[in-house]
Amino acid sequence: MREVDVMGVRVEMPSNQPIVLLREVTGERYLPIWIGAVEATAIAFAQQGVVPPRPLTHDLMKDVLEATGNELTEVRITDVKDGVFFATLVFGTGAEVSARPSDSIALALRTGTRIVCAEEVLDEAGLAVPAEQEDEVEKFREFLDQVTPEDFESR
Repeated sequence: MREVDVMGVRVEMPSNQPIVLLREVTGERYLPIWIGAVEATAIAFAQQGVVPPRPLTHDLMKDVLEATGNELTEVRITDVKDGVFFATLVFGTGAEVSARPSDSIALALRTGTRIVCAEEVLDEAGLAVPAEQEDEVEKFREFLDQVTPEDFESR
């Protein structure tokens, strides 16, 4: 397993499909995962520190974990089959729950939980970005700094 950071979310053109972009902490590979608009908004809210007036689903899950004394210790992106990614939530009790990566990432961002990805997933779906292409990545980061959750609303 390799630890990854969440670089952010964006809308992929021309499909108008949101993606979350992960980057391995000690490497040069990026992992784009296509996600739904609701999950993209949840991830963007968490990254921007937006606190809704009422808890959204991922906020509710965080509150339930805290209220019951459970701790989310790790989020694992475990597999990709036919372009569909799979994740596992790992709890302090040792319990593991299968989940979508987008929901797992949104929850991890709210709880400060580390995210790891199976080496096989990075090998299959990861994209290596050599140092000379880092300027393109920097442009993407600038885009992420300017994107708002409203950009993911259905039109």
